[in-house]
Amino acid sequence: MIRLARPQDLPRLRDVERAAGEPFRDLGMDAVADDEPPTTAELAAHRARGRAWVATDEQDVPVGYLLLDVVDGAAHVEQVSVHPAWARRRLGGRLLEAADGWAAEHGLTAVTLTTFADVPWNAPWYARLGFAVVPDEEAGPGLLAVRRHERERGLEAWPRVSMRRPVAGPA
Repeated sequence: MIRLARPQDLPRLRDVERAAGEPFRDLGMDAVADDEPPTTAELAAHRARGRAWVATDEQDVPVGYLLLDVVDGAAHVEQVSVHPAWARRRLGGRLLEAADGWAAEHGLTAVTLTTFADVPWNAPWYARLGFAVVPDEEAGPGLLAVRRHERERGLEAWPRVSMRRPVAGPA
């Protein structure tokens, strides 16, 4: 099930993020795997604005989540992660559909994100879901600022891209 995050979900989201980072080790991206998840306060801020969704198991325990911001007039996926034990069940896609629906409800026409260009479950996966790479020269100032912040955090050690897809409408 996909639903808005609740306060009691937030500590679990940090666990999901840590688990979702582990597969990056297999690609030699230990720094990504070791990256600290968003703090409970950061997660709470997204939740308070109605911009944090969770994918849950049969017991309503979060196994994936998505955080959304607004950047350059588009819904911007700050983070989407699914616990590896729950991978390949279309939970990430369903979380992105929730973001798409939120964007449509708020009059936004696109969803953007930044991601690793060559990681199979990153840019290639998003491309299969209809996202297209946004060249830096076509990115707005907010998206460029996101990319600058990522460089400052060392994420540009591996190729990254900005991506965008038009909003399809409410899910």
